[in-house]
Amino acid sequence: MTMIDNALESTSLSPPARFLILGNGKKRHAKRHAEIIRKILEEHGGIIERFELGEPEPITDHNADMAIVLGGDGAFLRAATQVEGPPIPFLGINLGRLGFLADLSPEQFAQVCPALLQGQYQVTRHIILDCHLERDDTRESWRVANEAVISAGPPFRITDVELTIEGQAVATYSGDGLIVSTPIGSTAHNLAAGGPILVQHLPAVVITPICPHSLTWRPLVESANRRFELRCPNPSEGTTLIVDGYRQRPITADHTIVLKRSSEDLLRVQIAGHGYYRTLTEKLHWGRSPTRPRPRRPAKDRPKPPE
Repeated sequence: MTMIDNALESTSLSPPARFLILGNGKKRHAKRHAEIIRKILEEHGGIIERFELGEPEPITDHNADMAIVLGGDGAFLRAATQVEGPPIPFLGINLGRLGFLADLSPEQFAQVCPALLQGQYQVTRHIILDCHLERDDTRESWRVANEAVISAGPPFRITDVELTIEGQAVATYSGDGLIVSTPIGSTAHNLAAGGPILVQHLPAVVITPICPHSLTWRPLVESANRRFELRCPNPSEGTTLIVDGYRQRPITADHTIVLKRSSEDLLRVQIAGHGYYRTLTEKLHWGRSPTRPRPRRPAKDRPKPPE
């Protein structure tokens, strides 16, 4: 493998290639598609090391070369933080609606599988964050692939979030909360809240206030190689830390949230013809000109159909 523009170019998978098949078994037809993919891989000489479509439990004891994840983007994110140990690349098979991270359909996978096993793909690196929720002498920790969000929660009064970077006070945001997003997560909650799109391989984070009670607070892009600390001095009863959309913990004034770049990156398989800007255009309609309906002529000016 050689490093090219933050992408790892792979020439082959050492035969026999070993795979994890993971995903959201609650998705419609997920088990059927998973069995089809298992069969396709085995027919091409692949070995299925683990086959798990249930609740995501940590996977540490594996020798897989690649993880195949079925579901939507949520399933992809869960799998990305589920598999521990030496990093392996992930390939998403979309069974959801958007499929921004899991951008191959089951039918497309069947077409590209031979090329995949011959190493005709790239592996792109994406930063992830370590998130620590600290209070007194206790600490809970998670890996963050998408974003960490402080949500004001009920009774939905204005919540202050204090941000420090490398020990330096940066701002106190007043509003409905704050998003700290990786580049992969920049097209999710961050984008909906008015934040910018970050190219996925950038070593950066974007900090975006949610409905700030100010005309001057704007999203902030910062190096990921920093230590970020968040505190809520007067949280509401329902103020919550939400990690990647599914891990939730209540926040009190005694909590400190620490975010820093993880020592490991997320590796993602990119198939030829499925580049980042194509995905932006096809999935989010980015960069397209607005369509303008053609004006209709009055009925009296329309040509009469032939008799």
